[in-house]
Amino acid sequence: MIVVTGAAGFIGSCIVAKLNERGVTDLILVDHMEEDKKGNLAGKKYKKYFEKEEFIKLIQDDRLKEPVDCMIHMGACSSTTCQDAEYFRTNNLEYTKTLAQWTSRHRVRFIYASSAATYGDGKTGYKDDIDTIRRCKPLNLYGKSKQDFDLWVIDNKMLDKMAGLKFFNVFGPNEYHKGDMRSVIAKAYKQVTDEGRISLFKSYKKEYKDGEQKRDFIYVKDAVEVVLFFLDHPQVNGIYNVGTGKARTWNDVAQALFKAVGKKPRIEYMEMPESLKPRYQYFTQADMKQLRARGFKKPFTELESAVADYAQYLKSNAHL
Repeated sequence: MIVVTGAAGFIGSCIVAKLNERGVTDLILVDHMEEDKKGNLAGKKYKKYFEKEEFIKLIQDDRLKEPVDCMIHMGACSSTTCQDAEYFRTNNLEYTKTLAQWTSRHRVRFIYASSAATYGDGKTGYKDDIDTIRRCKPLNLYGKSKQDFDLWVIDNKMLDKMAGLKFFNVFGPNEYHKGDMRSVIAKAYKQVTDEGRISLFKSYKKEYKDGEQKRDFIYVKDAVEVVLFFLDHPQVNGIYNVGTGKARTWNDVAQALFKAVGKKPRIEYMEMPESLKPRYQYFTQADMKQLRARGFKKPFTELESAVADYAQYLKSNAHL
């Protein structure tokens, strides 16, 4: 039996789909089922569904009756603009600590989502070793909540009991419900197809031209393969980057999208909101040496191929 939290969300629903593809249906799904996420579980096969508040009470009271082999915890508030520190503390940090303690007591495999947002402006680098993790200074409350849990795992000597995954810029199917937190590809697709143009943020650092800010973009299908690697290799624990190891520019993303839909590129640059400027990451690039050393051998999809594949999905899904 596998528990997947955040199961109706972006990465979580893609994990459920892949598990179903493997023939795995002994699943307990957990989420807060908002109306706009229901489509992500359509057609999925599973044993039980719990609302997140109901589930955490079962865990706190030790009343979960089903024998669980693994818990894949993808559930969290992922907004990088939310300023409610208490909500992040209870929903991201404390909730995750409760699940981690329960899985540790019951010897259940625990795989959880951390984030590249923990690296902040990148001054400490992007290595997923303990020394770098301890020195990270996130630029927003979301990143801080993830950083706080990573440090809790390290400080409580639980690093060898679970796997934490620092996801970089994940994009792909099933992110339609995320609003402003959707990838640029999802947000701009209709504008590109209907108007033949895309808007990107201007740069406010002289070392980066407009649209030349770089991120490590990883296709959700590749991110799911990494998650399942840790499911299949329960002896591999620790905190790991989940990116491609190759930073690409926003202009690269735009060019790939125009090519995918057969449009001539027309990129416009817009002002960045003042509130975002001090929290904006100009460069991220995952150091993937540790994951590769632990045995993950699959290649990552090139950005252009991933965008082309995603564009076909967006074209066939009217709700997007």
